[in-house]
Amino acid sequence: MDNSVFVSYKIEERSYVSFVKREIHNLTNAEGFSAQKIGEIDIIIAELTSNLIKFAKEGEMLYRIGADDNGVYFEVYCMDNGSGIKNLSRMMQDGMSSSETLGHGLGSIERLSDVSSIYTNANWGTIVYSKVYKEPYNRNKAKKEYELGSVQVCCPGEVVSGDGFAVKRVNGLTQFFMGDGLGHGVNAHEAVQTAIKAFNECTESSPTEILRYIHLNVKKTRGLVATVACLDLEAKRWTISGIGNISTSLYTGLSVKNYTPYNGILGLNIPRTINDSVMALDKYQMLIMHSDGLRTRWNLTDLPAILKYDPNIIAASIYKDNARYNDDMTIFAAKINM
Repeated sequence: MDNSVFVSYKIEERSYVSFVKREIHNLTNAEGFSAQKIGEIDIIIAELTSNLIKFAKEGEMLYRIGADDNGVYFEVYCMDNGSGIKNLSRMMQDGMSSSETLGHGLGSIERLSDVSSIYTNANWGTIVYSKVYKEPYNRNKAKKEYELGSVQVCCPGEVVSGDGFAVKRVNGLTQFFMGDGLGHGVNAHEAVQTAIKAFNECTESSPTEILRYIHLNVKKTRGLVATVACLDLEAKRWTISGIGNISTSLYTGLSVKNYTPYNGILGLNIPRTINDSVMALDKYQMLIMHSDGLRTRWNLTDLPAILKYDPNIIAASIYKDNARYNDDMTIFAAKINM
């Protein structure tokens, strides 16, 4: 699983658009995407930016090259705080477009993307997500026990993130890690990457014991805060343990359970007594974890029908409304299939 950071651009006027288009074109070309794929991505970006400028005036684009089980991909979010799309189903018809655009319409984004989604809400804005794989995409792959969507953006002015997350399978469990190195920049990045390495090599089942193992392995770094959540499908339960201010929530429909972590810093000082918290696993449950680069006073029930959407849209919606822009910002949402 890849969790590399997104490039973030605030698009505030039309003059920014040509620069972003050129950057993305050069990025996909350098990565070896075919001429056809590059052309399709060019159309996606042109449609995103033209609609953004015309209807919302300004917004933010996040994009990156990543890799997962299906191979290398290009991924982009386009988000704004505009008035929303009034008739989304009509605008999604391929060939339907507003004036002064390419004439492809939002439907072309869905057609040209391997994975795509749009969420819009009146007087809240719109999020459009698109993912295009370098090689042919197998849509019939076996469904995993979870679907994961994420947003990870560096602190403004930094080129590496002091946040990080990872997911692994061990002892029949799926284990999720979220960490935030103290401060930001290179030293925070070293701390969280050292922690991820320790997390990946640890074979313990207990989140608390995993944190203790990480603590011993990051003593030569700046230190970090972190939470580990373990999913046990057979026992239908979660076990969670965290040290420091990582936000962790479990959503089941409209109800939410928030986990309260222990005080301390991994690598420096942790409590002598730490215990795993146990929570029930329910159908269609969603795990959401994020660093303190995002505000914590959010509630997904404020966004109509958002829980029906892909985890990518859910993660992006929380980022859009709660990013602080003064620290590294990382969030993921994992929708459990059972």
